[in-house]
Amino acid sequence: MARETLERFPAGGPRGSWPAEEFAAERRAEGQPAEVVMDLRSDSFLVIVQVES
Repeated sequence: MARETLERFPAGGPRGSWPAEEFAAERRAEGQPAEVVMDLRSDSFLVIVQVES
């Protein structure tokens, strides 16, 4: 299975702010199995879904 990136968020957000987690939660509420992963190379949080290739 492959992954599709829905959105990317910088890791240096304001303290106490979790925009990637909030975005993923909204997608899950819509029925998409979104999850948040860390991309160390770009220092970003990615919201991804698994897709069949």
